[in-house]
Amino acid sequence: MGLPIRTYEHFEAGSGRVSYERIASFARATNSDPLAILASVPLRSPELAVRCADNKLMTIAMASLRDLELQLEDELEMLEARTLIGAFDRLVRDLVTHVRSRDVFAETWLQEKAARVDGALIPERLKPGKV
Repeated sequence: MGLPIRTYEHFEAGSGRVSYERIASFARATNSDPLAILASVPLRSPELAVRCADNKLMTIAMASLRDLELQLEDELEMLEARTLIGAFDRLVRDLVTHVRSRDVFAETWLQEKAARVDGALIPERLKPGKV
C-alpha cells in the first residue's frame, strides 16, 4: 500500500486516518472493490465488501452511473424518481433471476460422478450454493 508499517498497523486497527486514497490503495493491494468497501458503511453490510471483491459490483455500478451522467449531463435531473425506482427494481429482479436460475448442470454432474471416485474433491466454486 506504500505506507510505513506503523501507519498500516493503525489503518488495519481502524485507528488511523481514513481517506479514499488509503481505501483505494488497500483495494489495489487486496484486489478488492474500493467502492464496495465504502458502500458497506452506509449500507450497514460489511459483508458487501467481501461479496463484491471478485466481481467489482460497486465499481461497475458507479462506472455505469458515471456513463449515464456523461450521456445525459444536465438532462439527468429530468429522470423522475418513479422511473429510477422502476429501472433499479427491474435490474435487481433480473440479476436475482439470473443467479438463481443459473445452469447447475456442472454442479450436478460433478457431484454424481465424483461420488464414484475415491478421494475426489468437488472444486469450491462448484459446491452447492456457490455461484
